Amino acid sequence: MGETRRRALKIVIQITCQFLWLAGLVVGLSGMYLLLNYRHNGIFFAHTYIILPACLALASATLLLASGGLGIWVSLRKSALLQGVFVYLLVMVFCLEATAAALAYVNAGKVDSELAPFSSVFQRYTGSSQDPYSDAVDATQKELQCCGIYDYRDWLATPWFNHSGQGSVPRSCCNSTYHTCNGTLELPGLLYPKGCQVKLEEALLFVLHLIIWSALAVVLVETVGFVSVAQLMSDQPLLEYGILDREWA
Repeated sequence: MGETRRRALKIVIQITCQFLWLAGLVVGLSGMYLLLNYRHNGIFFAHTYIILPACLALASATLLLASGGLGIWVSLRKSALLQGVFVYLLVMVFCLEATAAALAYVNAGKVDSELAPFSSVFQRYTGSSQDPYSDAVDATQKELQCCGIYDYRDWLATPWFNHSGQGSVPRSCCNSTYHTCNGTLELPGLLYPKGCQVKLEEALLFVLHLIIWSALAVVLVETVGFVSVAQLMSDQPLLEYGILDREWA
């Protein structure tokens, strides 16, 4: 292998490692976002297994960053051991990313059923900040800028609205840009138009699809890394075996 070709392969590996770092950041942020989303809105979820893709994404992000750093080292040193460890890390990342993408794909098709508790939580709303259900509903409506499950009319069927709502929805439904909003239904234009379940579904689907597409991008980058390292490893001379002299036996 010519020195020019070898130098070109090292440059390719260095560029590949930079893409691995970038992919690690994207995958890690998507996993962290999903975990934070579950932490803040966990009361609305039916199960906890939806966070499995996030956990695997964080694990693969850690290995992506580590493999990117090791790959830079591999490009600077002629070491068969480092090259082998680099390939091993890439294989581990591939397994984690494939599993995370598969789980994300499965969960993306069950987001609607996963958020089934939304209706029961809204039905338990009392308006008291000491009530965990009420606090969760108000916090979610403010954070996601939403009102009701699908829209503000969902509040009309809640026990709180019929007994103590006084013809208004919670103030957390008020659009923050309208300071005069007090939750009255006479001015529905001052309320957030979208429901919370709709917004949460959109956020979850976005991050789950991001994990899926990130996994595909990682596979493409890893393929380039595999081929480049394989070319470098093929240039390594095989160790020759010899018979030891008796004095060394």
